[in-house]
Amino acid sequence: MKYQLTAHEARVIGCLLEKQVTTPEQYPLSVNAVVTACNQKTNREPVMSLSESEVQALLDTLVKRHYLRTVSGFGNRVTKYEQRFCNSEFGDLKLSAGEVAVVTTLLLRGAQTPGELRSRAQRMYEFSDMAEVESVLEGLTTREDGPFVARLPRSRENGKAAICICFATIWTR
Repeated sequence: MKYQLTAHEARVIGCLLEKQVTTPEQYPLSVNAVVTACNQKTNREPVMSLSESEVQALLDTLVKRHYLRTVSGFGNRVTKYEQRFCNSEFGDLKLSAGEVAVVTTLLLRGAQTPGELRSRAQRMYEFSDMAEVESVLEGLTTREDGPFVARLPRSRENGKAAICICFATIWTR
């Protein structure tokens, strides 16, 4: 698989993807904004407590790997970061808005059922119905450069199969 991320790298990229869609007026993000987004107590699983120096090291690593880029210059007092992971002029990974919402939700929350993905990705993309969610998941499962997601076995607790991201070392249910 071309894309391999640690859990912390996945959190940083997931936060940048999320904020690019949900708060475009504040995007790109400063180091402090990325720290706040990574350590956010809602819409994150697990909740993390990353320090500024840890996040800075992650940002530096992701810039070197060309998943992020720095933005500085006129009007910016501090260096800011934007993702180049997908849908950028510099990257070759192109995803639809629905795919970005699913991938971002999985990066931020770990394995989710299709129903959870539909409701939890709503701020980034509004799926018309469960068939659209399933269609997006099928596309992410069968990509030539993927698969990007996989179905986990059904849970003993609720009998539902969760979806996990394939290119990150992230917690599962």
